[in-house]
Amino acid sequence: MDANTLYLELLKRSLTDTLHGREPDPAAGMQRFMLDFIRHYVPERAITMLPRARLDHLQACVEDVLERGVPGDLLEAGVWRGGAVALMRGVLAVHGVTDRVVWGADSFEGLPEPDAARFPREAAAHDGPVLRDALQNLAVGADQVRANIARFGLLDAQVQLLPGWFGESLPRAPLQRLALLRVDCDFYQSTRDVLESLYDKVSPGGHVIIDDYAEDEWTHCRQAVDEFRAERGITEPLRAVDGRCYAWQRTES
Repeated sequence: MDANTLYLELLKRSLTDTLHGREPDPAAGMQRFMLDFIRHYVPERAITMLPRARLDHLQACVEDVLERGVPGDLLEAGVWRGGAVALMRGVLAVHGVTDRVVWGADSFEGLPEPDAARFPREAAAHDGPVLRDALQNLAVGADQVRANIARFGLLDAQVQLLPGWFGESLPRAPLQRLALLRVDCDFYQSTRDVLESLYDKVSPGGHVIIDDYAEDEWTHCRQAVDEFRAERGITEPLRAVDGRCYAWQRTES
């Protein structure tokens, strides 16, 4: 294993707090998984909830656009504690890339309250014991996110945070082109806001990752993505990263 590979492996294990144990296993059964999930992620040692399969895929997508010279920056919408942003910045550092920015867009105030009439599953989750009580609706302030990224020596001018609700912040964001768009904002409206504001900035050959696409028990994210793709005539196949996260690669100009 070369030094760069070893560094990124250690970075991913540190971000997930799995240096000394395993991530929660969905195959253990829902009750056991949720108990392990809360025990693992409520303490602040882990700064991402992404399972390793998604982190490995994210790394592969960043390295793919670098290798092929796909123009643009990298952006995650919905950053929580900043782990995926840190990983993307780490990949750029390993490859000596100094002309791309990693953007992290988030309200930094938690999840917006869904329309209960239109999105009952989301409303129930928003006011439920896991999101509301254990995870405080995923509210992590921008200063804490910066501090988390700085712990790994990865906070510099190539990391930029975009605070605000997506429907307000993203249309005026100072973005030109994106080589990678990672959407991890849980709910229908937030997902639509991100896609409507940013999809046209994704370069041909760029990757679009939808973290919550198949989380059908508690979110209407799939509906948001399917409607957007149908309205825009997007035919690139959605491919599973794991059982819940899906992605496609933009091919049209």
